[in-house]
Amino acid sequence: MNKHVSPEDCCLIVIPCLNERNYIGALLNGLSTELQAPGWRIVVADGGSKDGSQDIIKAASAIDPRIIFLDNPKRLQSAAINLAVARYGRGFEYFVRMDAHGQYPKSYCQQLIADAEMTAAASVVVALETTGFNTIQKAAAIAQNSKIGNGGSAHRNLSRGGYVDHGHHALMRVSAFLAVGGYDETFSHNEDAELDFRLRKAGYKIWISGTTSMVYHPRASVGALFCQYLNYGRGRARNIRKHRTMPALRQMLPLTVAPAVAGTVLALFYWAAIVPAFAWAFTCIGYGFYLRVRQQMPHGPLAGLLAMVMHVAWSTGFWLEMLSLGPRRGVS
Repeated sequence: MNKHVSPEDCCLIVIPCLNERNYIGALLNGLSTELQAPGWRIVVADGGSKDGSQDIIKAASAIDPRIIFLDNPKRLQSAAINLAVARYGRGFEYFVRMDAHGQYPKSYCQQLIADAEMTAAASVVVALETTGFNTIQKAAAIAQNSKIGNGGSAHRNLSRGGYVDHGHHALMRVSAFLAVGGYDETFSHNEDAELDFRLRKAGYKIWISGTTSMVYHPRASVGALFCQYLNYGRGRARNIRKHRTMPALRQMLPLTVAPAVAGTVLALFYWAAIVPAFAWAFTCIGYGFYLRVRQQMPHGPLAGLLAMVMHVAWSTGFWLEMLSLGPRRGVS
């Protein structure tokens, strides 16, 4: 095990950014206030923001020299992390990946370091506490926090801590990251799960923290949510094709959604063809009303509908990729 790292010791923080003016300033201000040790470095790798995010980052850098603006010409999150770690990470034992639109508790980074030291894990991942502001976000958060939306995924539920196969990326040992080659930059989505596969294959361990987590804000429109899950489905399919693996059990049922919906056209000739899609829709909508009545969640019915959007998009993206149809890459 490595030497003990105290909360005053430092690591590299990497924040991929693309058009995040509503969030990036508050995140950098919070980090600048909390991380008092001079050895910390905060690299914001910007993929060409056009909304004023770059001005906010550069202004923060002028005030706090520990904040570094880094141009990310490839735009992808995977490329942003690789570039930042390659350029600034070799002097650090750890780096922490943060989302520009996420919210983090105090001592988040220090707790991740403590978890890494306690477990000797190569990667410490966290659970997501999903919350929203507008109606769509609130309903999407309910869907993503529920089993009908996340299928029981470990990082979508608060954890007591333990070794896992995959989770939302937070802290990673620089040496392990470089040893397996970093993120695969051909992945615009699901690059974290793909890297986790290679980490485990190389014998490294992944620990999900039971002492800290982050707050995540879902997409604020139905269209953006659909595109996000379409790309998630494509990313998962690319991961399966690359490593010749099978989908997890919790992913099997969503895979059937797009074929079931497409199969409803056969109801013109055989009425039973509509049954699978009807059963799926009834389950999602019924679960939404259950949340409204039994769990006192006013956005429950809409959450059921958004779960349907997520399922259709994810399944469609998966099959498009498996059949090699449509674009193979996209920007996160």
